[in-house]
Formats: sequence, structure tokens, C-alpha cells
Amino acid sequence: MRQELSEPRSVQVPPAASTHQGIDRANPHELSPGLYNQDLAPTTRKGRSWNAYSIFTLWANDVHSLGNYAFAIGLFALGMSAGQILGALAIGAILLFALLNFSGFMGEKTGVPFPVMSRIAFGITGAQIPALIRGAVAIAWFGIQTYLASQVLSVMVIAVAPGAASLQDSSFLGLNTLGWICFVALWAIQLVIVSYGMEMIRKYEAFAGPVILVTFLALAIWMFIESGFNISLSTGETKSGGAMWASMFGAAALWVSIYGTFVLNFCDFTRGAKSKKSIVKGNFFGIPLNMLFFGAIVVVLTGTQFSINGKIITSPSDVVSAIPNTFLLLLASAALLVLTIAVNLMANFVAPTYALTNLFPKKLNFRSAAMISGVIGLVILPWNLYNSPEIINYFLGGLGALLGPLFGIIMADYWLIRKARINVMDLYRANPEGTYYFTRGVSYRAVGALVISSVIALVLAFVPALHVVGSFAWFLGSGAGAVAYLVLAKRQHDLADIDGEPIAVAPTH
Repeated sequence: MRQELSEPRSVQVPPAASTHQGIDRANPHELSPGLYNQDLAPTTRKGRSWNAYSIFTLWANDVHSLGNYAFAIGLFALGMSAGQILGALAIGAILLFALLNFSGFMGEKTGVPFPVMSRIAFGITGAQIPALIRGAVAIAWFGIQTYLASQVLSVMVIAVAPGAASLQDSSFLGLNTLGWICFVALWAIQLVIVSYGMEMIRKYEAFAGPVILVTFLALAIWMFIESGFNISLSTGETKSGGAMWASMFGAAALWVSIYGTFVLNFCDFTRGAKSKKSIVKGNFFGIPLNMLFFGAIVVVLTGTQFSINGKIITSPSDVVSAIPNTFLLLLASAALLVLTIAVNLMANFVAPTYALTNLFPKKLNFRSAAMISGVIGLVILPWNLYNSPEIINYFLGGLGALLGPLFGIIMADYWLIRKARINVMDLYRANPEGTYYFTRGVSYRAVGALVISSVIALVLAFVPALHVVGSFAWFLGSGAGAVAYLVLAKRQHDLADIDGEPIAVAPTH
């Protein structure tokens, strides 16, 4: 990602530079080369290009992911009525709207990505902990989602060229030849997009958003016509009273926990936001309104299918595969591929790229870190991970359980302890007198809070006896992280509020 400085002169951070009277003329702001580069630097306000529509299209893509549809359709299968599903999604959307605004405001104010934001609570070195946890979860899911998308592409290839089915007869490292071809093709496309930086990701999301909304609206209308304009609003006997409310709030809590990744590193995107107003407006149309539209699509797709033959679909791809016209089937499948790539880029590619850049700022920039992230996503052979319940449930599930505590700690530190007063310049300084140096660069109070709250989160995630409160695990883990940190945190802080404009950079288009 090419960037330029906000000032005519360049901000250089050489390993060693001559000084005059104690002032380094080449590095007047005393930035550490192990903490600062052009991609980790704060963004200039003048160069920010993410408006309300940009943020809306993030959610237009992600909300309509196939995984989200599988979750919501599952609620219908569990006996929740259409009204109860819409109610659960509405409750979850309101909670998400608030959480994402608070998280997004942090990025808009400071202009820094998540690994740098983590330095505020965890220290300039300790921030590697949350960055690598978030990055590890994302990079595994990047590979898995690419594999799932490659399966859709394989179906499309066979529909156009039936002879290609013979490529499925041979396999290498657990994947057949056609699968390899489709996986590598999609993998390469994503690497090309990411190699052009966050601005290209913004443009792709802006392109994909309308495509996805129109596609799912068209699928819903087609199913409505196929059913003879009949919709079953439930599968039969539905829950009522206390059981109904418990199911609705449980589903709403699970819906929020699905977004535990985004509420944690939303600043990776809002660091490019033009204003707080653009964040609120984009989130409003993208979360509450878009989620209700999503819920209506779920109700139509599942209700019409159930009225036709008494069966419940598992995903919109079931509807796509039933389209009798090959050309329309290919168009719909292509739209699902566009969707999967859009979701993968924002959810699973940006986080590990910034994490690696933060780990090796003197060696890597956004583009090279993206290439390494992509290669890791390939060499882990994600189809084998996906087919291993132990890895999915214990490794990825365990890491995912830590995202709630991390969110609680970072939010408590930023909003309650520091009251949003941040010395952005000190985020890039290794000076022992710096605001975020703590003890040799690590805030052991934050690490201690993470250990305590992580134990609670992991117990909630893996102890069967606690499955009753399992739906609320993200909230309980996040709350435990916030409380533990507020108990352990040092109250006497330097609350100087200094922006990073003198060292900020603006992405070029």
C-alpha cells in the first residue's frame, strides 16, 4: 500500500542517525523503528476516504455471509417463529450498533490500526499478544473460507464443463485436483486485491455490497413465486413465555458473539473514516436496518421452502443449486463467490496482515505482510483443519473465546481509565518515560487481567455443565475482562491528549 506523508518533509526512522545538541534531525519525534512504519502510522484526517457508504457496504457483505445465514436458518429449525427470529436479530443488532460505534470511534480519533491501538492497554511490546491472537484466528479462517468458496467454484466449473469432474478422481495432500485449481485461483485473486492495500479493499467492498443485496433479494422473490406466494412462519409448535424470551436473548447474544472479531479490530477500518458521523450513519444502515432485511430474507427463504415440501434449507446455496436455469445458476453462484471473497477480505485478511506488520515493522509493509498471511493460509492446508473437529473446537474455538476478554480490557482502558485521552505520539516511542512503556514495554496489569478473564471465558466455552449460559459467553468473558482490568489497572496515568498528525500518513488512491 503506497502512502505519502502529510507534511512536505519525510518522517524517517533510521536505526542510527547523527544528532545535534541531543536532537535527531532525521527523527525529530523520537520514533522507534521497531514500532513505526508507513502502514502502522496514524492516518491524516485529510487523506481519509471511508465514508458512511464504505462502512455500510462492509456490513452489506458480512451480514449476508453464508455462515450467518446458516446460523439464522438454524433458529428456524430449532422451532423459533419468524417473529421471534426477527426479534432476536433486532436485539442483537441494537447491541452491535452500540458496541461497534464505541469501537469505531477509537479508530476515527487516533487513526491507528488494532495492533497499535492495543499498545494503549498492553504496552508497546505487550500489544503483540492481542494482535497475534486476533491474527491467528483470522488467518486460519481465511484459509477455511477460501476452501469453502472453492467448493462453490468447483460446482460452477463442472456445470459449464462436465468433463472437469474427472479431475476429482485424483488428490494431493487431502484435496482433489479440481479442488486445488479452484482454491489456488480464489486464493490468488484475494492476494491481488489485498496487495493494493486498504483502499482497494474499500473499493471491492463498495462493489460487492449492492451485488449481494440484489442477489439475495432476487433469490427471495424467486422462492416466493415458486411457493405460490405461501410462507410458513414456523415449523409448527413454537416456544412461548419464558422459554421464548430465553431463546430470543440467547440467539441475540450468539449473534453478537459472531461479531466478536469485528468489534475488537473495527479500528482497522475506521482509522480511515472521515468522521464519527460517517461511522454512526454507516453502522445504522449496515447493522439495524440491514440485519432486519437479512432476517426478512431468512424468513422468506426458509418459510417458502418449508411450505413447498416441509423441509428446511441449510444455506442459501441450497436455493441456488435448485435453480433450473444453468445461466442463472452460474450468476447466483458467482454472486456467492463475490460475497465470500468480500467477507474473507474484511474479516480474515486485514487482521493478520496488520499483526505481521506490527511484529516486524522494520522488515514488512502491508503488501509483504499480506503475501505472507496468504502463504500461511495456504500451507496450513485449511481443508484438513476444516475436517478436524478437534482443531475447530479446541484450537480455533479456544482462541476465539479470548476475543471477548480482550475487547473488555481494551474498551475499559480506553473509555473508563483514560477517558479517550490518548498520546498518539507515545504509541511509537520506546522511551522508558513514555506513556505506554510500562515495564519493559509490557503492561503486566493488562496481561494479568487477560489471564484471569481468559480462564473464565475458556471454562464457559468448554465445560458442558455450563452450556446453559454458553450463549452469553462472549458477554461474560468481555465483562470479566473489563472488571478484572478495572480492579488491577493503575489509576494514575498521564492523560495528555496528543494527536499523531505530525507523524501521520495518508493512503494514496
